[in-house]
Amino acid sequence: MIEFVPLFMFVCVCAVLLFGYPVAYSLAGTALLFAAVGLLTGSFDAAYLHAVPSRLYGIMTNQTLIAVPLFVFMGVMLEKSKVAENLLAAMTQLFGRYRGGLAISVIVVGALLAASTGIVGATVVTMGLLSLPSMLKQGYAPSFATGTICATGTLGQIIPPSIALVLLGDVLSNAYQQAQLNMGIFSPESVSVGDLFVGAILPGGILVAMYLLYVLMVTWLQPHKVPSAAPLANKDISLTKALLPPLFLILLVLGSILGGFATPTEAAGVGAMGALVLALVQGQLSLSKLQEVMLNTTKVTAMVFLILIGASIFSLVFRGFGGEELIADIFSQLPGGTFAAVLLVMVVIFLLGFILDFIEITFVVVPLVAPVLLAMGLDPIWLGIMLAVNLQTSFLTPPFGFALFYLRGVAPPQVLTTDIYRGVLPFIVIQLLLLIALAIWPNLATWLPHYLYG
Repeated sequence: MIEFVPLFMFVCVCAVLLFGYPVAYSLAGTALLFAAVGLLTGSFDAAYLHAVPSRLYGIMTNQTLIAVPLFVFMGVMLEKSKVAENLLAAMTQLFGRYRGGLAISVIVVGALLAASTGIVGATVVTMGLLSLPSMLKQGYAPSFATGTICATGTLGQIIPPSIALVLLGDVLSNAYQQAQLNMGIFSPESVSVGDLFVGAILPGGILVAMYLLYVLMVTWLQPHKVPSAAPLANKDISLTKALLPPLFLILLVLGSILGGFATPTEAAGVGAMGALVLALVQGQLSLSKLQEVMLNTTKVTAMVFLILIGASIFSLVFRGFGGEELIADIFSQLPGGTFAAVLLVMVVIFLLGFILDFIEITFVVVPLVAPVLLAMGLDPIWLGIMLAVNLQTSFLTPPFGFALFYLRGVAPPQVLTTDIYRGVLPFIVIQLLLLIALAIWPNLATWLPHYLYG
């Protein structure tokens, strides 16, 4: 029975979370409780707990994770600077004369926001407040309108500079080195956040194209759901003036990474400063707004790092009970080898996405399974993109998808929750198709990083 203690730990954490307790405290508390019982029964080595201070110090001195508060600051500052509002107004003027033009505008603006902010919740809420009332007023089917907004809002999960990719990149970097050391490779290769950013560009672009193709198909096959649209806003705004701010930031952040001029952390600093300058130039910066942005940034950053600390304690205790060996044994005994192991991990992560945020899954589940999967010979960039798309899909999946709750919170009362659920189903299918395509053609994720960086 002792060998199954790690599984009991994992089940116990999920049960505690379902009762609504904070994630960080649930992870650390459950781990310490199991460790205490293990010490009393002689089944746990206290040396694993001695490693906690060094783990915490490693988190504090991790250069990659500095990108998290900087990217969050950039995203929140852009949210407060009316960039999305101006973009949506300009795009609607551009596409408004076509049937379904407002839905196309929402997807294009959502993709641009994803590439300049990288925050899922903020994009869903912003697009829900700005575009959903107008879409309903113009006669869009509620299910189609809400599905488009929810799916577009989750693009920030896969399109760089995504916070999810920053966290995944850091976790996979450690897992890749650990996997190589376990295989006897003592001069391990590395994978970086920048590699994941580059690897996500092509899949992210394909996903946006598939969304647009779906809107065009609905426009053609079910025109009653997509009426002719008038411009969203009465005010006239220059397309160039609306596009320049986000494109400028995208060029600064992604251009500096792709060109090899800056690491993701350095590019995040440039992006944060760029967002501050844009807000100042547009007259949207005030002391009270700056205080609000800094407070929101501090809250999100504190949440991320507290969860990371709790997850580090959990993973140490998990390994102390032999959890890594248990996972390796389970994967090695699966019929189907590597394919079956990857499929099992993807299904588990998809299901966990119903109850856990991507941050918790990234810090808790990925460190446990990634070293074993990477030791099987999987490409770390491909695995990272697969995990990111999978987590994005779980954001949309009823009944617990986080994007659904974000939109439900700002949707008008006449929009039913069942409308939102029905609306996201086609987009879930689209994302699953992308996952299948990545599984069949891994080069979709690995070609560009290998071409640029060898």
